[in-house]
Amino acid sequence: MNTDKNLMYKWKNWSDINWKVVEYQVFKLQKRIYKASQRGHVKLVHRLQRLLTHSYYGKLWATRKITQDNQGKKTAGVDGIKELKPKQRLELANSLKLGNKVKPTRRVWIPKPGKEEKRPLGIPTMYDRALQGLVKLALEPEWEARFEPNSYGFRPGRSTHDAIEAIFNSIKFKPKFVLEADIAQCFDKINHAVLLDKLKTYPTMRNQLRAWLKSGILEQGKIFKTNEGTPQGGVISPLLANIALHGMEKTIKAYARRLKGDKAKNERAISLIRYADDFVILHENLEVILQCQKIISKWLNKLGLQLKPSKTKISHTLNEYDGKPGFDFLGFTIRQFSAGNDHSGKRHGLPLGFKTIIQPSQEKVKAHVKKCNQVIRKHKNSPQIALINQLNPIIKGWSNYYASVCSKETFNSLDAINYLQLKRWADRRHPKKNKHWVTDKYWHSEGNRNWVFSVKTQSAKGDSLIKLKTHLETPIVRHIKVQHNRSPFDGDMIYWASRLGKHPEMNTRQAILLKKQKGKCNYCGFYFKDGDLLEVDHIIPTSQGGKDSFINLQLLHRHCHDSKTRTDGSLNNSP
Repeated sequence: MNTDKNLMYKWKNWSDINWKVVEYQVFKLQKRIYKASQRGHVKLVHRLQRLLTHSYYGKLWATRKITQDNQGKKTAGVDGIKELKPKQRLELANSLKLGNKVKPTRRVWIPKPGKEEKRPLGIPTMYDRALQGLVKLALEPEWEARFEPNSYGFRPGRSTHDAIEAIFNSIKFKPKFVLEADIAQCFDKINHAVLLDKLKTYPTMRNQLRAWLKSGILEQGKIFKTNEGTPQGGVISPLLANIALHGMEKTIKAYARRLKGDKAKNERAISLIRYADDFVILHENLEVILQCQKIISKWLNKLGLQLKPSKTKISHTLNEYDGKPGFDFLGFTIRQFSAGNDHSGKRHGLPLGFKTIIQPSQEKVKAHVKKCNQVIRKHKNSPQIALINQLNPIIKGWSNYYASVCSKETFNSLDAINYLQLKRWADRRHPKKNKHWVTDKYWHSEGNRNWVFSVKTQSAKGDSLIKLKTHLETPIVRHIKVQHNRSPFDGDMIYWASRLGKHPEMNTRQAILLKKQKGKCNYCGFYFKDGDLLEVDHIIPTSQGGKDSFINLQLLHRHCHDSKTRTDGSLNNSP
């Protein structure tokens, strides 16, 4: 990669930057770091990481991720800077350099969903966020080659659905005991010395990471020292937490190999599946589970961490043990039910004696009902169309998340509850009208459906309906678990683009366009990657007579969409 200083002035304006070139150069280095880490070539890894952190391409990429693509891009640190203009983004990219002096993070408290307690967030300055993004570009491929296969949280290309599918694969042939565990204050209590020793990086990188860990926190005008932990809210914090917790699965597998019997079979029989600081351990023997709890507690103590007693318990997937059978994990309820056998002693295509069912957890269902009800109550005096526009993304997003498991009955129940809430909302608005009048005003027919909560609109094409989405509209599509040896840095972009098209949280329109475009952005020509922010764009704007149909739609990166909207709409003006 060319790191000549003259290159830093190759693009005079932010809008002139060719992001296809930038991404290609950054990804090429990341792939080399990943391959070198796979081979255990430490010196080459460090040399390539130095090259990436000094690269202007890397600095541009990190700056754009922080100032344009990041959802929290307008959150200010202690410097008070919320956003940057294009010229300031170039200046920021030019100034990025690893060192050992950082400004304190600003602490804010946000409520935990459905709870009275709050979670602390540490917000670094804009400069430190961009620099953390640059360091993450260099560190992530090294550790992606080393992370354990059943670690899923805060990793590119992996999701909660992969963790749930891993649990299903572990128990689908045999009921097992489960240790459900949560690490108490994981981000706030990690031992700095142990974490830095585990990183084993070169001195400049170590000094920079140590400076961030020791930067201190500004709260209510006072600065507090940070002698432990990695503040939530930093760009690099999730990666550092994953590095700190790396080795849990290896420790459990090592214990399994010491058990009596075949070592390989014993190792396969036990599973540790982790998503960030939540994890489960599964095994058919209760004594093994109890011993694993002791081993993990001792292992965590070395990091300055401990299990949270209120969220750590043992259950069984099929039978009752210390409560109801089954367990909740990541918003899902995983449970097995007894099932009768036929005369041959077997059930066709299914394991003997039980069936594994994964559904949305009751806690999450209740929270969703409450949220919808709050929106309906808040809009008791609003037009019907305003209520529909507020509810639709909530319903669609929740349904997409649970569309990969056995959710049809839950979806049906939620639609029934929504109908009752909306019926009460409509009746309250018109206390002097009879029920038939209210029904005819707010519910209409569409095809075979006679109870569509919708608004009739008129246009040149005729009458149309703006309708409320239902949960049942979302089809149940089984999630395909990511292959354990795959990584976005392995270079197989076709695999990752096709996975993105099948992602359970992607809406149908985006999935169709992704398949149509064969996984590529029509603006920059690059493959989409997991984690990219996508925008559906009209090729011919509707203001110029373009139609809202697939023939006039394309899928773009968010930053490509921003660039296109600044031009006259022609794809020939790509950067």
